[in-house]
Amino acid sequence: MLTALHIRHYVLIDSLDISFPEGLLIITGQTGAGKSILLGALSLAMGAKADPSVISQGADSCVVEAEFVAPQSLRPLFDENDLDWDDGHLIIRRVVHQARSRSFVNDVPVTAAFLGELSKNLLDIHSQHQSLLLKDKSWQLSLLDHFAGNADLLKECSNCWKELQKTRSELAECVAELERLNTDSQYNTARYERLLAAALHSGELEELESEHRTLAHAGEIKSALDSVRQACCPDEGITVSGALASAQRILSKVQKFVPGLEELVQRLEGTRIELDDILSSLAEADENLNLNEGRLQQVEDRLSLLYDLMNKYSCTSVEQLIQCRDSLARTVNSTADFEEREIQLQKTVQVLESQHNDICEKLAASRLGCVSRFSDELTASLRSLELEGARFQVQLLDCDPGERGRQTVSFLFCAAGQRMEDVSKCASGGEISRIMLCLKALMARFTAMPTMIFDEIDSGVSGSVADKMGSMICRMGESMQVLAITHLPQVAAKGNAHYIVSKQMAGDRTISTIATVDGEQRVKEIARLLSGATISEEALANARVLLG
Repeated sequence: MLTALHIRHYVLIDSLDISFPEGLLIITGQTGAGKSILLGALSLAMGAKADPSVISQGADSCVVEAEFVAPQSLRPLFDENDLDWDDGHLIIRRVVHQARSRSFVNDVPVTAAFLGELSKNLLDIHSQHQSLLLKDKSWQLSLLDHFAGNADLLKECSNCWKELQKTRSELAECVAELERLNTDSQYNTARYERLLAAALHSGELEELESEHRTLAHAGEIKSALDSVRQACCPDEGITVSGALASAQRILSKVQKFVPGLEELVQRLEGTRIELDDILSSLAEADENLNLNEGRLQQVEDRLSLLYDLMNKYSCTSVEQLIQCRDSLARTVNSTADFEEREIQLQKTVQVLESQHNDICEKLAASRLGCVSRFSDELTASLRSLELEGARFQVQLLDCDPGERGRQTVSFLFCAAGQRMEDVSKCASGGEISRIMLCLKALMARFTAMPTMIFDEIDSGVSGSVADKMGSMICRMGESMQVLAITHLPQVAAKGNAHYIVSKQMAGDRTISTIATVDGEQRVKEIARLLSGATISEEALANARVLLG
C-alpha cells in the first residue's frame, strides 16, 4: 500500500510531505484547488510520461517520491532484476529535468519497462476518463480472466503464442532465403562449376608465368648454351677442361721444387672440377629445354583462362579464386540445409499451433464456466446501487488467435426492459459511474491490488445512491487501501482519514497544499460539501449525522 508521498516543485506544489494509513482515505477540496495536480504527481512517480512543463516556475527540476509496502508477490520481479527487496519497503522516485527524466527504486536507477510492470501491481488509479475502458475489449477480457482465475493459463498462452510467432517469423525468413537461393541457384551453380572445372591450385599462376618466360625465350636460351659449350669444348682443338688438366700435370711435376706451386695445382684441379660441373649443368639445362611450341601454347591458354577468371570474379590471385569457389560451394550446398531447416520449422509450428489451440480451448472453457456468475454478481451490485431493473451480461465472441486465446468479450447492459446493448453505447453518466465502481470493486477482489485510487468515480450521482456508493467504497477499504477524491458528502463521511487540498498565496505565486483534518475541521468540510461556501447550522448538524 501507499504509505507516503513527497513532492518537490511539481506544478503548483512547492513542497509536500504526507503520510497515508490503511483503509478508506478521503480527499476533498474546492474545485481547482489542486486535487488533479496531486493525482498527476502520483501518476508521474508511477511511470506516466514526463513533461518539463510540470516543473514549478523558477525551479530546475521536480521530484516526486512515493513510498510503498509491497505485497510478497512482487518479490520475484525484484529478484529477476537484481534489486534489493528490503522486506517490501519500496521508495519509487521520479526526477524530471528540462531535458530528461530518471526513475529510481530504492535509489537504484530502473527502466521505464520495469517501473511500468511494478506500478501496475502496486496501484490502480481510476480517473474520470477511465470510463473509456468500457470500450476497451482487452480490459474487459482481463476482468473476466481475473474473475475466472486464469492467470496461469494466460501466462502459458502468452508464452506459447510468442514462441509460435517467433518460429513463424523464422520460418518465413527461411522460406524467403530458400526462394532467393533457388532463384539464384542456376547462376551460382554455373559459376561454381566453372571454377571447379578450372582445377585451381595455389601458386599455379606464378609457376605458369615463370614457365612462360622460359618457353617464350627458349631459342635465345639454347643459342647461349651452345655458345658457352662451344667456347669450353670446341669441335677442334683442346677443350678448356683438357687444358686445365694438362697444366695441372705439368705443374705437379715441379711443385716440390717451388714453394706455393702445390697450392696452385690444387686450385687448378678445383677449377677443372667446377668447370666440368658447370658444363654438366648446362648440358642438363639444354636437355630439359622444351622447344615444343605445343607446350608454349598450352601455358598461354592456361594463363589466359586464369586471367579471364580473375577478371570475371573480381579477384587478383588464384588464391582468391579458390576462396570464391569454396564460398559458392557453400552457397550451392546451403540450399539443402535450408530445405531441411524449413521442414523442421514447419513441424515446430504445427506442434506450437496444437499446443496453443489446446490452451485456447482451456481458456474458453474457463471463461464460459464463469460468464453467468460474473454477470449475476455485476447485476446484483448494480441493483444494490438503486438500478433495480438493471441487467448486466458478458458475451463471449470468437476472434483471431493471439496472446490471450481466441476470444474477446462484449459487456452488455440495460437499465430497464429487455433490450441489451453494448454498455459504452447505452449507459448514462450516472450509470457509467456505478458500473465502473462495481467493476473496480470486483477487480479489487480478484487482483489483490494493494491500493486503489478513485478520482470522482461518484460523479453524476447524488442522494441515497451516493450514500450506497460510499458504502461500497468503504467495504473495499476493509481489505485494501482506497483513496477517494470526491465532492459528495455521503462518500466523504465514510472515510477512515480525511485530507483537504487547498490553494494559498505564497508571495506572488499560488501554491497547492494538502492537510489531514479531523474533529470539527472535518465536520466543517462535510458541511461545506453539503451546503457550499456558506455553512449553515443545519449543514453542520447534518454533517455530524453523516459522520455518525
